[in-house]
Amino acid sequence: MASNSSFAPPKLSDFILTERLGSGTYATVYKAYRKGDSREVVAVKVVGKKSLNRASTENLLTEIEILKTMRHPHIVQLKDFQWDADNIYLIMEWCSGGDLCRFIRSRRILPERVARSFLQQMACALQFLHERNISHLDLKPQNILLSGSVLKLADFGFAQYMSPWDEQSVLRGSPLYMAPEMVCRRQYDSRVDLWSVGVILYEALFGRAPFASRSYAELEEKIRSNQPIELPPGARVSKDCRDLLLRLLERNPDARITFAEFFTHPFVDMEHMPSAESLVKAKELVLQAVQKDQEGERSAALSLYCSALEHFVPSIHYETDRQRKDALRQKVSQYVSRAEELKALVASDNRRSFEEARTSRDVLRASETKVMYVHMFLYIHLQKCAISVMENCIKPLYSKDISVQFNLFTKVKRHMQICEMGHPGNLFEACI
Repeated sequence: MASNSSFAPPKLSDFILTERLGSGTYATVYKAYRKGDSREVVAVKVVGKKSLNRASTENLLTEIEILKTMRHPHIVQLKDFQWDADNIYLIMEWCSGGDLCRFIRSRRILPERVARSFLQQMACALQFLHERNISHLDLKPQNILLSGSVLKLADFGFAQYMSPWDEQSVLRGSPLYMAPEMVCRRQYDSRVDLWSVGVILYEALFGRAPFASRSYAELEEKIRSNQPIELPPGARVSKDCRDLLLRLLERNPDARITFAEFFTHPFVDMEHMPSAESLVKAKELVLQAVQKDQEGERSAALSLYCSALEHFVPSIHYETDRQRKDALRQKVSQYVSRAEELKALVASDNRRSFEEARTSRDVLRASETKVMYVHMFLYIHLQKCAISVMENCIKPLYSKDISVQFNLFTKVKRHMQICEMGHPGNLFEACI
């Protein structure tokens, strides 16, 4: 089926292998084209059988088992696998944008909004895996591929089926991205993936991993330290981003953010990430907005238009077809214009309501003030003790706060009753 040499790529009956993309301990990855009219571009992972030991064979079989049934927009697809006397071939989806490591290095640091977009996609893939009790165990920028602006998890060579109560002790992954409990050779569980996510986010935002070191010994010493993780001096990130980073990079796995908390964290905000569902949600909300608008419920319509726009914007980012993207932009522009009109109308309605309420308050205040002065006129000459009460309360009576006026009136009334000069409450009722 295939012939191999140390210099030329192996030959497959259905594919033409071309440039070598990278290599590891057990495998080499090539860019390849499917023979025939389609000329489909794929990546072929070639694993030499002679390089496999028992553990790596089990890892390879687990990788194939996990990937062969998995279909997710943010996980690299295994299209097929083949073998011959010398090699095992994994025919993978082609990602033209290279890996995240190269992307970060080409830009040195990523803006928070870009890092957030990548994080949302990573979280989406991890949620899919978590629901199936699968842990990747080797998350790092080199194992995250890009196809346009779409991020995809790759290289499941260390992945394992792990229930929440399962624990492991075997070292897996790359030291720079390993969780402390793994580096320290303690029992660990699926939460090690969350630590790796924190390291990747840190590196994307600041251009280096939090424990960048010159040697493994130095790295191990830093990771074993009990010092809390700190962001670089002068780091300019949002409050939500800072909170998530520090909770992901918690050395104690029991205190680390949980998967449930991670998926619902405001910085991750998976509800508004660009996806195939973004447009569906946006259309549902905008139909409700139009209906409320037609019924004259401006405030409700404005709220629904704003909610719809929160999904329309991600849907534009998700759309790859240029014409559909432009059509969406035009539609969104119309909805934004209508939302601005409604905003002005609602503000006008609110001002009118405020003026009407203020007029009512003025009438009420005048009535209450008149009553107070009647009380003052009747009692100021009858008992000197009422004078001090009135002098203390006259000035605040002109407050615009009705509750203040009412409380003051109640106090004055009570003081007048204490004066034992009759029942001013009856007189108050007569004055009304």
